Amino acid sequence: MSSSVPLPLPLPRPRHEIRAAYSASTITVYQAYPPHLGLPAARDGRFPAAWKRERMTWVKPSFLWMMYRCGWGTKEGQEVVLAIEIERHGFDWALREACPSSHTPGVNADRATWQRELRRAPARVQWDPERDLRLERLPHRSLQLGLRGEAVRRYADEWTVGIRDVTPLAHEIHALVRGGDPDAASRLLPEERPYPAGDEAVGRPRG
Repeated sequence: MSSSVPLPLPLPRPRHEIRAAYSASTITVYQAYPPHLGLPAARDGRFPAAWKRERMTWVKPSFLWMMYRCGWGTKEGQEVVLAIEIERHGFDWALREACPSSHTPGVNADRATWQRELRRAPARVQWDPERDLRLERLPHRSLQLGLRGEAVRRYADEWTVGIRDVTPLAHEIHALVRGGDPDAASRLLPEERPYPAGDEAVGRPRG
């Protein structure tokens, strides 16, 4: 990879902010799966029967955080990168019902109360460092939304309106980055804007 071409400087952003590609009624989240799950999901536009609805699943609105997690679709078991378009009312419901994945004194309730809520909640909110095109850490955070129980079933069978295989896009952007053309790589990134979640992102620390 060429190191002589600097990456475009990101604009300053709030430390905790949901950024996503979304329309008036839907929002796009990302996941990566092995081919036996990812390819049928993209082909049929819905998760196959082999996709386990009884397990927790994590969705990511950030394309670049997904690239960090799956290594641009090269990690074993994450070779197929999916863009899942889901109904915004479902995403917002999950945010309202979510519990933070970790306890933050002064923000969340006392630890015992938080632990009870964590066991009960159908969703979890977690904030991780956002990534740039070289998958290096940025100062601001990116949302991960964990779904379990009722939320998983709704996600798979009610909220999902479309599934696309974006693995070729991931590989193309990665090749441009490795080839020293970050400007061209940036132009291919999905357009992600601040998502109007208000105070629904219950796991977001203040500041």
